[in-house]
Amino acid sequence: MGTLVNDEYLKTFSGRRVLVTGHTGFKGSWLALLLSGLGADVMGYALAPAYPGSHFERLGLAERMRHVEGDVRDLASLNKAVQSFKPEFVFHLAAQALVRESYSDPKSTFDTNVGGSVNLLEAVRACDSVRSLVFVTSDKCYENVEWIWAYRENDALGGRDPYSASKAAAEIVFSSYLRSWFTTHPHLGAASVRAGNVIGGGDWAADRIVPDCIRALVDKQAIVLRNPAATRPWQHVLEPISGYLKLAAYLYDAPHQYEGAWNFGPPVGDARTVLDVAKHLATQFVDGQVVVEASANKLHEANLLQLNSDKARQMLQWSTRWDFEQTLQATGNWYQEVLLQGKDAAEVSLAQIKAYYGGWID
Repeated sequence: MGTLVNDEYLKTFSGRRVLVTGHTGFKGSWLALLLSGLGADVMGYALAPAYPGSHFERLGLAERMRHVEGDVRDLASLNKAVQSFKPEFVFHLAAQALVRESYSDPKSTFDTNVGGSVNLLEAVRACDSVRSLVFVTSDKCYENVEWIWAYRENDALGGRDPYSASKAAAEIVFSSYLRSWFTTHPHLGAASVRAGNVIGGGDWAADRIVPDCIRALVDKQAIVLRNPAATRPWQHVLEPISGYLKLAAYLYDAPHQYEGAWNFGPPVGDARTVLDVAKHLATQFVDGQVVVEASANKLHEANLLQLNSDKARQMLQWSTRWDFEQTLQATGNWYQEVLLQGKDAAEVSLAQIKAYYGGWID
């Protein structure tokens, strides 16, 4: 495909062996597609896609990369895959990623997000080929008291719901491995990354605002909101991915200069409500409507959570590229073009990657 304009660090991945866990998921499939386009030798390790017509399936990623179907809770299987592939880069995204599901099945959430992370770290510890590890958790790893200030990487970890608690626990586990083994490894750079409120084309998860809106709009039903005032700093899926990739490249070149925890999110204060998201998407579809109903939901979910990404901006020269309107426009366009116009999902996704990065140099 070539080299992305103005992003020289991405040349680092050409011809390199890259492992992506969770590549059948929403964010993982976008990352795997981009890496494959950059000429990396990509292997994915994940469960089968959770939803019919997933982004992974629509992209035909099983034919674009090495696809291994496996569970991160199975250490023997994971370790075998890692040892056989001998990756130079590892991006760990495999997770149970839904707050509501963590309430219905907390044990599976902890087994996957904590136990599975331990297994991944063990597999990396036993594989001398790994030079750069990006360990993905969530903005929800912070002990959120819903103050107006954005959380920094050294703020307290915690979590009221099982999902948030599992991500905080995974961060503590990562920190232990980093300080016990990885920091003393001369050629391995390892970092944990925290991002949230990621939206974009190809997401079909239940109880997420964009997929719920799209399902209603495609079925010509009104979008029903029960918590319209919940406020989030929304960002397109390519935003944190660009941060993960830049950090991974820097870790490869200077392992211990960039290790530790990193936030990736929009500028502080650049947050909008769920109602704003729904209204913007509704305007992109014929006869789109939004209805607000009283909430019957008693499960706790945070209303406000923001990240301070000054560290990434100052040390990596990273920042988000698309504002709220551009993010929602790109998201709505993806579903319009793929679902209603019948365009090829891979072509649409690659066109958005090209738009985000400013083109390709062949």
